[in-house]
Amino acid sequence: MKLQRTTLILILLAILLGGFVYFYEIQWKSQQEEVKKKQQQLFSFNEVDVKALKITTPSETITLERSPESSNTKWLMKSPDTVPANDGTVAYLLNLLVNENSDRAVTTSTSQLSEFGLTQPQAIIEITLNNGKTDKLVLGKPNFDDRFLYAQNNFATKPDGNVELVLVSKNFENAVKRSLSEWKAVNTRENIPSPSPEVTPTTLPTPVIPTIEPIPINPTPILTPTPTLTPTTTPTPANNQ
Repeated sequence: MKLQRTTLILILLAILLGGFVYFYEIQWKSQQEEVKKKQQQLFSFNEVDVKALKITTPSETITLERSPESSNTKWLMKSPDTVPANDGTVAYLLNLLVNENSDRAVTTSTSQLSEFGLTQPQAIIEITLNNGKTDKLVLGKPNFDDRFLYAQNNFATKPDGNVELVLVSKNFENAVKRSLSEWKAVNTRENIPSPSPEVTPTTLPTPVIPTIEPIPINPTPILTPTPTLTPTTTPTPANNQ
């Protein structure tokens, strides 16, 4: 009996230990990873929370607004043209804004922002949410190994006067470096009439009229009579007798 009781106690201890290990490894650890992941996210909003986007580059500024639910497209371009936007292009950028994580941070002074390409950034992305809150991401130049971009999403200055920068995927560069036509819906681009080609009048060559040279008519030759040769008689000298 005593042996059986000891065995039962050992079994119970093993179950309790297994439960603790499961809770720690599976539940608590996964929760901590989720918390860490959220802390590393650039922004805390979801895609459905975004009402409008404004992308400013050195060449142009593009403003996008979410379409009404009755619209055929999810997004509308409001400037520089008012046309349906390319939903795929906008979704690609939104996916990066919502899901991009950054576990790399750089602390620098505001006077050194130019060294990271942030005083003249390659793009500024402004996000307007449904609740009226706004967020902003400023994209600078690539880092030393050209794998990431320096970026700024937290504009609060620390007590020591420094600011915190993050390193983000270069996919952001691909998302914003687009031509204006790539932001427009495909059917919109197809409906834009192409300029009519200029018709250059064709000058027909002047036909060459062959010159017919007149056949010379030889006149009937005038027959000149052949002169008759009269024999000359040599006089016989007289005999002197």
